[in-house]
Amino acid sequence: MKTPLTCRRLREPGARADINSGTASSCRRRRFSSRALVIAMTAVLLLSMAAASRAADVQFPRSTPEEQGVSSAAVLAFVVEADQKIDAMNSFMLVRHGRVIAEGWWAPCGPQSNHQLYSLSKSFTSTAVGLAIAEGKLSLDDEVLKFFPEDAPAEPSANLKSMRVRDLLCMSTGHLDEPSAAADKVSAKTFLAQPVPFKPGTHFKYNTAATFMLSAIVQKQTGQTVFDFLRPRLFEPLGIQHPVWDANWQGISLGGYGLRVTTEDIARFGQLYLQKGEWQGKQLLAPAWVELATSRQTSNGSNPNSDWDQGYGFQFWRCRHGAYRGDGAFGQYCVVLPEQDAVIAITSGVKDMQAVLNLVWDKLLPAFKSNALPEDREDQKRLEQKLAGLTVRMPTGASVSATAQKILGRKFVFGANDQKLEAITLASGSDSNGLILAIQAKGVESRLPCGFREWKKGRGTFGSYVDEPIAGSAAWKTDDTCAIKLCAYETPFYHNLTLHFSGDEVTLDSEANVGFGGTKRPQLVGHAEHPR
Repeated sequence: MKTPLTCRRLREPGARADINSGTASSCRRRRFSSRALVIAMTAVLLLSMAAASRAADVQFPRSTPEEQGVSSAAVLAFVVEADQKIDAMNSFMLVRHGRVIAEGWWAPCGPQSNHQLYSLSKSFTSTAVGLAIAEGKLSLDDEVLKFFPEDAPAEPSANLKSMRVRDLLCMSTGHLDEPSAAADKVSAKTFLAQPVPFKPGTHFKYNTAATFMLSAIVQKQTGQTVFDFLRPRLFEPLGIQHPVWDANWQGISLGGYGLRVTTEDIARFGQLYLQKGEWQGKQLLAPAWVELATSRQTSNGSNPNSDWDQGYGFQFWRCRHGAYRGDGAFGQYCVVLPEQDAVIAITSGVKDMQAVLNLVWDKLLPAFKSNALPEDREDQKRLEQKLAGLTVRMPTGASVSATAQKILGRKFVFGANDQKLEAITLASGSDSNGLILAIQAKGVESRLPCGFREWKKGRGTFGSYVDEPIAGSAAWKTDDTCAIKLCAYETPFYHNLTLHFSGDEVTLDSEANVGFGGTKRPQLVGHAEHPR
């Protein structure tokens, strides 16, 4: 063991070695402190092991579909159609009577993937509000301005003065235009500065900034961010071990988005609501809150075939068929079906969110039966095999190319462009089955492994994401054209890149699967750094 620095100095030439000196005494104290530190670290380790054990205790028990009154064949039909017709599913978990009866992840996604929830985060923020109300920190009828007098306009309108916590929860703040919810802009001040032309409570307007305000109110009243407030009250009891929640520029949890948890965490959250706030014999949430939050509080349309027109609760959507859900952009779902005693958790990166719910209603809803079904080992095995072999679609083509030998290791440089892409290099992978794509953007280089007919995982910059888990797959479509798919598998996003090489020039076409704007990017042309 290394001698502590202050103790080593006692042995250096010229150092005093008087055992009565403060330095020697300090060494004894530090030796004692070291022993105390070891004891403390051991205690922390034991506590961590106990926490892991508790997390294991709250893991859902597993069961066959038939034991819970669901046909394996019906679940298989759902998975097959989702796999074939919906691009791109990331994960699926089906819970019936409190037991997981089917679960699958489309590679490179996996059970440990901490997936970005987008607006499904809102339902968690609503839960924090319910808990804070139960603790007497605020009420549904509190006026929003009372929490932020320092951020109020000099002359607030009558409508702003009458806006209440309830209105934030119901998306009925009275706004015509949604205030910005961008992390670098949103604040109580910017929200309160937005005109409120309608009387709060009379006009539905989906409003992510309103959810931020709920987060800010909880923080103001409890002294903790929503994220920290929920740790002992929700995350830890449910066994949600590694949640992550982004904050705004002031350190306030974003509330309306920014939360990441696993697929099973989503299912646990839904099961808590299905059980009226009870979890393993403890009442975490008041049943009255669950009823209010998941009931229709605001009318938002009249289309009987749309799951976005069935009414809105407290940061939960009402669905057809007596169900309700939390959901997030590009297909993040926590669907609760009280009549069927079931929960469905799905993560994905889809453009048509209604299509996913239609598939749930068409394939899964009719499969729920009142009693257990006879065992069906053959269909159970087929279902298990299908779930185990799921993968996000990879590029198709050859794994070798004559052109590859000419361009591997060469750096191609791009002129100034809106994508901030500076250079790319294709290099040989660590084994014979793949490539390394080196992307230099915004002054940072990311080296991303890409497998042939398989996913290879790495980390790097991906658009606005920094140090993000990314998996790559590649194939040569023709001798001079390489297709690469990069999948940020803890988000809904992937990018298809097509690189066409011609002598000292490369043409790059790229398109994302989904986005808040256009998904296809302008074509870029790069040139070899060292022409031949």
